[in-house]
Amino acid sequence: MNATAIRLKESPLDPAQAVYDTTLPAGEPWLHEVKKGQTLRIVDLDGNQAADIIFFNRHDTAEHYSASDTILEQGGIYLTTDSVLMSNDGRPMLTIVADTCGRHDTLGGACAAESNTVRYALSKKFMHSCRDNYLHAIQHSDSGLDKADVVPNINFFMNVPVTADGQLKFDDGVSGPGKYVEMRAEMDLWALLSNCPQLNNPCNAYNPTPVQLLIWD
Repeated sequence: MNATAIRLKESPLDPAQAVYDTTLPAGEPWLHEVKKGQTLRIVDLDGNQAADIIFFNRHDTAEHYSASDTILEQGGIYLTTDSVLMSNDGRPMLTIVADTCGRHDTLGGACAAESNTVRYALSKKFMHSCRDNYLHAIQHSDSGLDKADVVPNINFFMNVPVTADGQLKFDDGVSGPGKYVEMRAEMDLWALLSNCPQLNNPCNAYNPTPVQLLIWD
C-alpha cells in the first residue's frame, strides 16, 4: 500500500482564464468555497512548501475528507494524478486531474502545539501551527465549522516516507518551484487550507514560502 505509483500530468488550463487567483503568504490560512465542477490548483511557488488542507461538504459539514476512505479507495497512501479524495460517507469529493509534483502525503497530519511539543521540544509548544491556522480561519468565517470539525488533513507537496518498522519520517520535499496539483470538485465544498508555518522539519526546507491558489469554472 506504501508504493503508490507517481503519475505526472500537466494541465491544459490557462491561469489567465481562472475566475479566482490569489497568492497566500507563508504561514497563513485560507478558507474558500469551491463549487461542484470547478477546478482548484495549488501551486508550490518556491518549492518544498507544505499545503495542509481539509475539504468539507459545503451543505453538510459533517461530511468531510477522510484519509482512511481515500487510502482504501486507491490502495495507496500517497496522492497523485487520478487519485480520488473520498469523504467519510464514502463519496468522491475531488479528483486529482493534473499533478506535476507526483506525490502528496495523507498520514503526517497538521502541526499543532501538542505535536510540536512531542516531536521537537517543550519550548516549541507556542510556535505558530497549522491547527492554529485552521481555528483562526474558522472563527472568522460563516462556514458553520468549529474546532470539532478539524479532522486529519492532506499535506500537498509534503514528503513523509514510512520506514520498514512502520514509523513516519519527515524528509526533504520532492516538489520544486512552480510545481502544482489540480483537483476537480465532485460536490460543493469548503476548502480549509493552512500554508504550513512549520520551522522544525524539512517539509518546507525550514523556510515557509507562499503558495498560489487558482480556481476555474
